[in-house]
Amino acid sequence: QVQLVESGGGLVQPGGSLRLSCAASGFILSRSTGGWYRQVPGKERELVADITSGGITNYADFVKGRFTISRDNAKNTVFLQMNNLKPEDTAVYYCNAKKPYYSYWGQGTQVTVSS
Repeated sequence: QVQLVESGGGLVQPGGSLRLSCAASGFILSRSTGGWYRQVPGKERELVADITSGGITNYADFVKGRFTISRDNAKNTVFLQMNNLKPEDTAVYYCNAKKPYYSYWGQGTQVTVSS
């Protein structure tokens, strides 16, 4: 059974950090492009960062220099290290794994940045 399970979300003050994890089961995550997306009510889901099977990373302009995506192939897990968080980073963060013929989503984890 294919599954992506996110963890690590929560409430953090502006300037703080969080590390999101996405554990995959039922398929080999490293053979996919693994990504993190986020969504706020009333807006479309947007790409935050992704990492290809070859290890090439890509970031949205609004997180460059603050967020880092990485992957642990032995744990079949992709991470998102988020530093210097801002209130506008508040959203539900979703993990995604995709190839041309499939796209899997996690259930999402809430990140709230507030003082």
